[in-house]
Amino acid sequence: MKKKVTYKEAGVNIDEGLRLVRFIKPIVRSSYRKEVIGDIGGFGALFSARFKDLKDPVLVSSTDGVGTKLMVAFMADRHDTVGVDLVAMSVNDILVSGAEPLFFLDYVATGKLDAARTYRIIKGIARGCQAAGCALVGGETAEMPGIYKHGEYDLAGFAVGVVDRKKIIDGSRIRPGDSIIGLASSGLHSNGYSLARKVIFDILGLDMASTPEGFTSDIGSALLTPTRIYVKPVLKLIKEFDVLGLVHVTGGGFTDNIPRVLPEGLKAVIRKGSWPVPKIFDLIQSGGGIDDAEMLRTFNCGIGLVMIVRARDEAAVKKRLKALKERAYTIGKIEAKTGAEHEVEYR
Repeated sequence: MKKKVTYKEAGVNIDEGLRLVRFIKPIVRSSYRKEVIGDIGGFGALFSARFKDLKDPVLVSSTDGVGTKLMVAFMADRHDTVGVDLVAMSVNDILVSGAEPLFFLDYVATGKLDAARTYRIIKGIARGCQAAGCALVGGETAEMPGIYKHGEYDLAGFAVGVVDRKKIIDGSRIRPGDSIIGLASSGLHSNGYSLARKVIFDILGLDMASTPEGFTSDIGSALLTPTRIYVKPVLKLIKEFDVLGLVHVTGGGFTDNIPRVLPEGLKAVIRKGSWPVPKIFDLIQSGGGIDDAEMLRTFNCGIGLVMIVRARDEAAVKKRLKALKERAYTIGKIEAKTGAEHEVEYR
């Protein structure tokens, strides 16, 4: 008689998945907005689409992951912050259109489901949603033995927001003379980790507990600092000021992201040294012998969000951002571009 094989013996534990759902119900509910209909556990998430304050609502969507920052989480066995990163990467992208994030869904894939560890991941996702003011309405936890190594997982996030068509921020009104304001990042955010890990661990030979000179925390904590979520303060600001363009500084750094909002014939002139650069970037640059151009194209270098406003509004915008607990710096201006000049110039 043939032996009966179970799904659990094949590597998938349904009971562990059900245990996880029981764990996460309270933290998922903590992120809900009034528009959420129903509760966790359905086949699809329901969300009311009645936007009474918007004349012509436009939905804005975004999806992203955390990248190789997850490798650092595996090394440190710390899983409570990468969920914040997952939310941040999508909601900050939605924000640059002037949109308010409404709801978020997550996807967690792993080789062997550990309910306690996955709970910590999803708790971070819920914390990120609360910071962004959006609801965590659903997700998927996939147990796929043989695809992921023991203790490893991958994350993907999906966000939807809304903006009134007449209030979409698309950069089309940017003109020469406009001011470029940079909002401070919390560190590396979630980009450039392949290069950062190579320098810090392979070249410099540091470990997660190392505390380099000038650092206030160990390397592990510095690398796992969550991505800053700019949604709430910036949404308040754009109701009070004429914001012409917003840029989420992610992969590609300044060099590749700022041109995405510039009209034809314009360039951004960035003044190097006009903002404080966190120690982690200095460590990576000096440790790897990396030139300025490569740093500015790979990392945010201390500026996580770029805002373009009229020069006349610059001082008032910075004052308001300070009141909203954001560290903001004038980092450059918009100029006309001629010939083959680059769209981002550093002086």
